[in-house]
Amino acid sequence: MSERIDRQAVEQRRRRLTRIFAEMVEHAQVQCLVRCPYRDRRDLCTARFGCRNQGPIDEVGGLPLCECDGKLDYRGAWEVEDPEAVLAEWRAESGVGIADGSQSDSATSAATAASRPGSLACDGREGASLFELADDHQVRVDSSCGRMGSCHECIVEVLAGADCLEERVELEEFLPEGFRLACQARVAVAGEVAFAPLRRSPHVLIDRRESDVVPCPSVTRQGEEVFRAGERIDSWRGRLIGLAVDVGTTTIATELVDLESGASLCRGGLENPQRFGGSDVISRVAYDRLHAGELHQSIINALNTEIISMCQQSGISRHTLYEIVVVGNSTMRDLFFGLDVQSIGQRPYKSTTEHETLAGTRTGTQLEAGARELGVIASPAGRVVSPPLVASHVGADVSAGMVACDFDLGTGTRVYLDIGTNTEVVIATSERIVAASCPAGPAFEGGLVRHALPACDGAIDTLRAVGSGFVYTTLSDAEPLGICGSGLVDLLSELKRTGQMTPMGVFTSEGNRAREVAVVDDPEITLSREDASHLAQAKAASFCGQFILLRMLGLDPGGVDHVDLAGGFASSLDIEAAISIGFLAPFRPERVRRVANAALDGARQLLLDVGRRERVERLVERIEHIELETTEDFFDVFTEACQFKPMQLG
Repeated sequence: MSERIDRQAVEQRRRRLTRIFAEMVEHAQVQCLVRCPYRDRRDLCTARFGCRNQGPIDEVGGLPLCECDGKLDYRGAWEVEDPEAVLAEWRAESGVGIADGSQSDSATSAATAASRPGSLACDGREGASLFELADDHQVRVDSSCGRMGSCHECIVEVLAGADCLEERVELEEFLPEGFRLACQARVAVAGEVAFAPLRRSPHVLIDRRESDVVPCPSVTRQGEEVFRAGERIDSWRGRLIGLAVDVGTTTIATELVDLESGASLCRGGLENPQRFGGSDVISRVAYDRLHAGELHQSIINALNTEIISMCQQSGISRHTLYEIVVVGNSTMRDLFFGLDVQSIGQRPYKSTTEHETLAGTRTGTQLEAGARELGVIASPAGRVVSPPLVASHVGADVSAGMVACDFDLGTGTRVYLDIGTNTEVVIATSERIVAASCPAGPAFEGGLVRHALPACDGAIDTLRAVGSGFVYTTLSDAEPLGICGSGLVDLLSELKRTGQMTPMGVFTSEGNRAREVAVVDDPEITLSREDASHLAQAKAASFCGQFILLRMLGLDPGGVDHVDLAGGFASSLDIEAAISIGFLAPFRPERVRRVANAALDGARQLLLDVGRRERVERLVERIEHIELETTEDFFDVFTEACQFKPMQLG
């Protein structure tokens, strides 16, 4: 099958897709150089912020005259960064434009790297492997091959001191720059080295709404026999166990469930170990093209380790694990099942299962496979299933989450918003249900921003400006190490509220030339103008999805009846702060409900009640998918969305 693929054509399409994201940034930045979007046809300035080119108020229009001769550089008026420099940095840090799909993050200093959760900074002794250094400092690095380099479970990200290490060996050729196998990478020259295992344990949202589900699973017991859909599959081994899995781009959440009683036995979470393939889905699609199977194996290995740990904690045998429900966005889910994901990375951005469904060769995008077939350690009769995708990048995590929230049973106007590296928006009226995917990227998830962190011990999660500084809280009340997503939203909102930052992301202190704002003095935690630019672009993606769908349906955000916010980020998000910077549409806060990890809850419900699997299929059939980038004025909306100000419709 692979021999019939025109690899050159695939590469051209992939590069075109990466250019789309770069052009979104370029378009916003080019406005500063070639035209002002706030200058109307009568040469009046419609901007609601200060510009040095504003003249006297026009008596007829009531707006300032624009005194620009059309040749001035608007960067001086708005105080924005050099667009070429910003774009080049964005491309470099996000990996966009790199032909092999690898990341190009430069190594940080060992001192900075030491503050990263789960990392190790130490003096590397000559000849020692990174695995041996980890052993010396009681840092766990997984391996199941006896450190022979064949299992690929001991991947670490080298944060500093890469020049002290020996050249990579043949076994490491599948890894992009910056990543090594701990068992193979050895210190060539004694010096300071810092690295982090990819299987860290950040704060993963495993909480969910308490919802009663009367157990009606596909696997049942009759006397001393175990059946699935009327067919005997095993003898009774004392328990019937199921596993719910939410595979996110950044984290993985799991829950072990008793299929007979419906009781939750154990919940867990870990960082998605696929980071070596990129921090976003597009990078991972590109990586999988070059190294097919590596990302699939890494997620299976990580889940197997988690299953062993959860079974030990619960005192049960993994041979009683008969059913696993996996949800995730389209790329993450298909990588889990070992499917070719290249079609998701090129227009029209659809999974192979979606193409086959549209062609009539399959009945839907739901998946089912044997656990042993995928390499998952469970009962020999174990099955892995996944509900259908909504469409394109709107995946099975959204369809499961909506059922968990009874989105399909609700009345009035409703919004389901799953905020993360890839944000999904679903809006329903009595006539239509529309959905869109917003590629927000990792800026609010611990990537691109210098002092950003995923939710982990020591991450600043709430923040408020007081006097000349800030008061804040950290997760687990630990010493501050950086700022997680909810803290970044608070920081941006507070900087704008106190006049320390303009809506354009320009810091106003030090004669309007400040390059960064100090948040914490010791350890030094700051927000730079470059950081603000990355956050503006990530926020703009969420803004565009909400704005375009609300406008399409003719809805006033303040009149929406119900808003469900799903995901770990949303669980600690300050709603009013998010609205003030345009991260959320101006919904009425009292109508917003945080639904925790709705995707994981949906997977659990689908485990326990096979009837809900039919329900989710009916719901998906009703949803109309919208490709945001095909909207006529998409780039204009995105340009507006890059400003830190409330969304205005109409």
